[in-house]
Amino acid sequence: MTALAPGALATADRLAHVLTDPRTVWPSGRPDGGRAWPQSLAGGVSGIALLHIERARTGHGDWDTAHTWLVAAVHGEVSAAANANLYFGAPALAFVTHRAASASSRYLRVLERLDAATLTVTRNRLAEAHQRIDRAEQPPMEEFDLIQGLSGLGAYHLSRHPHHAITRDVLAYLVRLTEPMTEAAGLPPWWMNVAPTGATSADYPGGHGNFGLAHGIGSALSVMSLALLHGLTVPGLADAVERVCDWTDQWRQGDEISPWWPGLISMEQATNGRIHPDLRPRPSWCYGVSGTARAQQLAGLALRDPDRVRAAENAILATLRDPLQLAKLPEIGLCHGTAGLLHAGWRMARATGNTGIAAELPRLADHLITALGQKDHDPELLDGAAGAALALHTLGTGSAPAPHWDTFLALA
Repeated sequence: MTALAPGALATADRLAHVLTDPRTVWPSGRPDGGRAWPQSLAGGVSGIALLHIERARTGHGDWDTAHTWLVAAVHGEVSAAANANLYFGAPALAFVTHRAASASSRYLRVLERLDAATLTVTRNRLAEAHQRIDRAEQPPMEEFDLIQGLSGLGAYHLSRHPHHAITRDVLAYLVRLTEPMTEAAGLPPWWMNVAPTGATSADYPGGHGNFGLAHGIGSALSVMSLALLHGLTVPGLADAVERVCDWTDQWRQGDEISPWWPGLISMEQATNGRIHPDLRPRPSWCYGVSGTARAQQLAGLALRDPDRVRAAENAILATLRDPLQLAKLPEIGLCHGTAGLLHAGWRMARATGNTGIAAELPRLADHLITALGQKDHDPELLDGAAGAALALHTLGTGSAPAPHWDTFLALA
């Protein structure tokens, strides 16, 4: 697909220039508070390193800047503890370093060390997950989601070494995650007995079922579908994708022209079998159509199901053409904002050559560019300027070479 929206690349260049020097971005010398930690992909140094690495890989940035940010990201003690995941610690740094090493041999030794730590983290998490399934207990959110769990680790391994044993082990776990448990009759085996926060809550008695790419079964659906599209033949993988699709089909709302999926459902909704139209999520990546439609498209492509692909593309196209839906995304970012919808639309248009989706993207890009110029924004990757810059850079260049930067979003 050719590049779209001439202003997109110029805006991405401008944003990247502002984010050139870590000492300027964080005058204190390091990000502080919240998720803004050097090893954090979402809000720390490693996320901004990803922007500069992608620019260098595509010939629109310099490797010296990318190297400066990458050195800052790996500086100090790297976490490979139980809380390490695709978005934090050794796996996050391995993900970013792999993108740099794909274009330069200078990072191979550090990547090997980060890989070894990530393998250990993944094996430990797999052992815990299988023990939980053996006990026939419902999964905690952090077991399988993209940001904290094994879908995220699986996305990394699929990108880094698709034929490695650890990649097949994670995929085998995702297959097992979808297999029915008699103790949870009537509910999918990935149903969580916690609230969307990941903790128990009186507001969610009986827990919830989560469709999203950030914290729900959408991430597993995307990773398994991508594995099938890579040609991996893990036993039961296609059946697992179909099981997830059967559940999402059960809860699909709207009509053929404008379908949508809930971000999550409560036990009450599951029991009643009904979703109120007011519960339609805003079209974000994390819970809305920016993520769920791409997961459905990938599943349709993996299963050779043109009807599913068509429904997914109709969903994103209807959203891109609906001012009321677009107005629900005042933020700029990849997770909660316009950049996520823009990039998901680009990915979906690119996958099948859908000219209708592609035609809507320049207007959305102009909207994002305007929003970026109205005030200063947080520099972070997931909801700030770095993520918006990556979406605009990709649209402006018409390219996102493998290993794909948006693997951490389960979009490729």
